[in-house]
Amino acid sequence: MTNTIRNITIIAHVDHGKTTLIDSLMKQSGTFRENENIVERVMDSGELEKERGITILAKPTSINWKNSRINIIDTPGHRDFAAEVERVLHMADGALLLIDAAEGVMPQTKFVLAKALKQGLKPIVVINKLDKPDQRADDVLDETFDLFVNLDANEKQLDFPVLYASGRSGWAIKDINNPRENLNPLLDLIMEHVEPTSLDKKKPFAMLSTLLYADSFLGRSLVGKIAQGTAKANQQIKAINLKGEKVDEGRLTKIFRYEGTKKVPILSGEAGDIVIIAGLEKANVADTICDIEINEPISATPIDPPTMSITITVNSSPLAGTEGKKLTSTQIRERLVLEAENNVGITFEENENKDSFIISGRGELMLEILLTQMRREGFEMTVSPPKVLIKTDNDGKKQEPIEEITMDLDEEYSSKIIDSMNRRKGKLIELRDTGKNKKRLIFHAPTRGLMGFTSRFLTLTKGTGVINRIFQSYGDYTGEMEGRRNGALISMETGKAVAFAIFNLQARGEMLVSHNDPVYEGMIVGIASKPGDLEINVLKGKKLTNMRTQNTDENVVLTPIRKMAIAEQLSLLNTDEALEITPKSCRLRKLILDPNERKKLSRAKAKAKVS
Repeated sequence: MTNTIRNITIIAHVDHGKTTLIDSLMKQSGTFRENENIVERVMDSGELEKERGITILAKPTSINWKNSRINIIDTPGHRDFAAEVERVLHMADGALLLIDAAEGVMPQTKFVLAKALKQGLKPIVVINKLDKPDQRADDVLDETFDLFVNLDANEKQLDFPVLYASGRSGWAIKDINNPRENLNPLLDLIMEHVEPTSLDKKKPFAMLSTLLYADSFLGRSLVGKIAQGTAKANQQIKAINLKGEKVDEGRLTKIFRYEGTKKVPILSGEAGDIVIIAGLEKANVADTICDIEINEPISATPIDPPTMSITITVNSSPLAGTEGKKLTSTQIRERLVLEAENNVGITFEENENKDSFIISGRGELMLEILLTQMRREGFEMTVSPPKVLIKTDNDGKKQEPIEEITMDLDEEYSSKIIDSMNRRKGKLIELRDTGKNKKRLIFHAPTRGLMGFTSRFLTLTKGTGVINRIFQSYGDYTGEMEGRRNGALISMETGKAVAFAIFNLQARGEMLVSHNDPVYEGMIVGIASKPGDLEINVLKGKKLTNMRTQNTDENVVLTPIRKMAIAEQLSLLNTDEALEITPKSCRLRKLILDPNERKKLSRAKAKAKVS
């Protein structure tokens, strides 16, 4: 039996080793059987999480150590999923701040630490990946202390304990010169530094719903830390929102607790424990699940608003229905409503006809993950270019989201990057030498100018640079910004592309289709090398005659087409274009496919400008 409970969250920048450290903690604490087959990064349960090596959804787990239970919450490391971090901090009594011994303090470290300090948590600093050959642990510790000071940490928070560790190798030490054996020093420090949860178990039951899972057997499953009292199976409960209004009522059909990665059914849960409950159909994240007699909700931190939106409609291209199974606006609407319910970082709006849906989120990656999940589920849809959400302040001035961009790159590329950022209305805040002919550049720039910049950055630095972006604040509108300079190469026919035609058109610009790819009238088959759209015929084959010529056996050599992620393709779009997404393909297209209709519209716009 466990005597005490300690709830901790692991916060860090993306790819600093949170999930790998949890793997090692679970193995060494005896969570797994000796003969159990364990996959790497066991907490990355989603298909996309495993593929990309990032945490998208916050997930709790628990381990037993010296007659106590330690509930650990793995949090996302990318800024676009910050809403997950903000919520789970409510469940934690302490935090492990993980920092890469080579990369040091990065933007997301700053963001999540600010949230944790605001909640009053006293973090334990773990300088991870000490086995890296380029580790600089002493400098990183100085950077960390400076960060705490800059974020106005109080005296208790500034007096943070420090451990040096390697999550992959499975050891933690208090001093760099200590023997590197196991993670016991980290587990012991958690027991010593994080105060055990001590909440009133005699009051009526109440908990704040922090995470929501859809379970095919149990229905809606709500996860949270019991704030007071005891939750018992078959108990009558209700859900109230932040205003104190009742939103749902029912019976607590099942209670589960985390043991390792498994959900174990229990008869009752006490104050301080993190549990999963089922039995309510309408309750949502940030609602208070409580006893019938309670009417006061538990306060929750408001989630930062979205900064970017896209419009999703049905796929209206001539190829609609050839690759996907879920095609109707009703199916798309139901899926997006479900996403908005489960993901508090996303908001959902629709037009009067319920055939056009606006989804708003924190950034490009969050929206790309949603679109990728939908296409894997068999959806076909048309997506508009992303729009940055601009708001107006009290004086009537336009405000737009500004991001902080941190770039680590070789010194030889710094002038190109500074020039590129100047064109995107970025301001250089800091430029410093990080040794070995490397520089760290920090910019503040409007989100509008950064769409698709990551791929441009990798091109300019020849794949050697590292870029990180994080929402800074809303700032003054920086004026008009030019979109894509190059025009589009638009197909004038419907059919299958021919290698001979593509070969002869390659000089016009970068082609986006290859031999035998299906194309249709109005589809964008390439990016022109000059401004202005150009209609081309990629179906035109070689005319055959009975005359032999010198060039008869000349090989047709096509330049390989660039493979782009959904976020990069969306960033290429101009306002009169869209992206067709199906389970097998992503195609750029004009919103109006008919060339005559496009000409009429452009003439009408030109007249309107003159008048």
